[in-house]
This record gives sequence, C-alpha cells and structure tokens, in this order.
Amino acid sequence: MIIDFRIRPPVGGFRDTLMYAAGERRDGFTRTVGFTPSIAAQKQSMDLLLQEMDQAKVDCGVVVGRLAGTLGSVPNEDVQRIVQEHPNRFIGAASIDPTSRVGACQTIDNALAAGFKLINIEPGSYPIPMYADDRRLYPIYAHCEDRKVPVIMMVGGTAGPDLSYSDPIRTDRVLADFPNLKVVVAHGGWPWVTEILHIAFRRSNMYLSPDMYFSRMPGWEQYVSAADTFLSDRMLYASSFPFCPVKDYKDWFETLPIKPENLAKVMGGNARKLLGI
Repeated sequence: MIIDFRIRPPVGGFRDTLMYAAGERRDGFTRTVGFTPSIAAQKQSMDLLLQEMDQAKVDCGVVVGRLAGTLGSVPNEDVQRIVQEHPNRFIGAASIDPTSRVGACQTIDNALAAGFKLINIEPGSYPIPMYADDRRLYPIYAHCEDRKVPVIMMVGGTAGPDLSYSDPIRTDRVLADFPNLKVVVAHGGWPWVTEILHIAFRRSNMYLSPDMYFSRMPGWEQYVSAADTFLSDRMLYASSFPFCPVKDYKDWFETLPIKPENLAKVMGGNARKLLGI
C-alpha cells in the first residue's frame, strides 16, 4: 500500500490557495525540482488527479486543511468532503485556529469524531505568524498528545515571513517538551537538512516528510541516506502535489538508492503504523 503523505486536490478551497491561483509560480518550482508540471494541476481536475494516482499505483493520499495568510486557507469542511466523496482514497488532516485555546481543542475533538487522522499546525503561516515553540501553541500540543493524535508541523520551505520561522531549534524544543506527541515535520525542515536530521536522530517522536524538497534540492542526498539508515522507520513519502506530479514523482522516487525493504516502509508502511491503519 502506497500512501502519499501530502496531496492538495484541485477542488473546493484548494483552488483559491496560492498553489493554484498562481499557476506559473507553482509550475516554475515544479520545473526547478526536475519535473514536468502535472496536467491535473494545470487543468485543476480532480478526475485527472485520481487517474494520475491510479497510474502511479498510489493507493491513498493525505489531504491537509490549513488556516493561513498569504498562502490561502482550506476549511476542514472541504477536506472532510473530499474524504467522504472518495472513500479509501484520502485521509484528512484538520487545521486549527491557534488564537483560541478552547476553540482549537474543541476543533481537534470534533475532527477526531469526524474521522480525521491528524492535526495540521503551520505556525509561521498563520494570519498572525507564530514560532513553533510559541507558548500559545503549547496547550494545543498537549491536547493532541493526550488524544494520541499525530501532528503535522510545517517548519520547512516557505514556513513563514522569513527563515527564522523554520528554525530547527524551536522544533527541537517542542519535541523535547512533548515526548509522547508524534510530530511529522512537513517539507523536511528544509533548508536546515543536517540540523533536522540531527534532531530526528535524537528525538524518536519525530517523523520526517521532505516531500517536494526531497527532489534534487540542496541537501536531498542526506534525506536519501537517512531514509535508508537510521530514519527508515520514520521517513514518510509525499509528492506535495500539485508542486510535484504524483506519477512522475513516484517513478523517480523508486529509482533512489534505498534498499527495497526500507523503500516499502517509507512509501507506505511507516504511514500505516503512524495512522493506525
């Protein structure tokens, strides 16, 4: 079973986000990392995306809701609708509003009751940016830890107004303060590749999903080495569609020098264990 841990389908609120509204910007990044832009992304077609997933033999994709400023928001209701309309093809990750502790915790409980499997926290991308170790987030992390629900934390790539919002030291503090909280670091903590891998080595509750930054961006070889060694049980495969095409990314990923038994874990086994499916 292959699970793509970050797919943004071209429906609902996703169409209003920067990744679809600014198509030339998105396609430019796609070419930068060595791929031809996906027709499904350019035509904003859900049917073509599903066809691409079928051609790639990708069984399931994680769809992430978000509350963001310039990047654009995707309501949890849109994510839930995608999961309901395409059963067994998508897994939902719910977003929260961190400015209300009570509201955020209630959102988490409602999301879990509705079948969501993860909670998405993007500190630097919120309308009012925060750092990962902002104390306003700590009760929310604690609530997720108590509920035993994994958190996706975007602290890499365009994680905020400037590079400080992906500071790996702040991520390390969160992992240390909540040792029983399973945290998936989206975008691989890039560009802090060496630093985030060091944190992964010392914090067993951290999972790593470099997604689009896995592909030929500076430091990507270190991700490959980690996936085939000490991080083989906690590395997660993700295309980050629409930035990378689902099929071409999958075909390329399978050529990487990763032992078959580790490749199977990275491309699905680890996600299944993390999500309990």
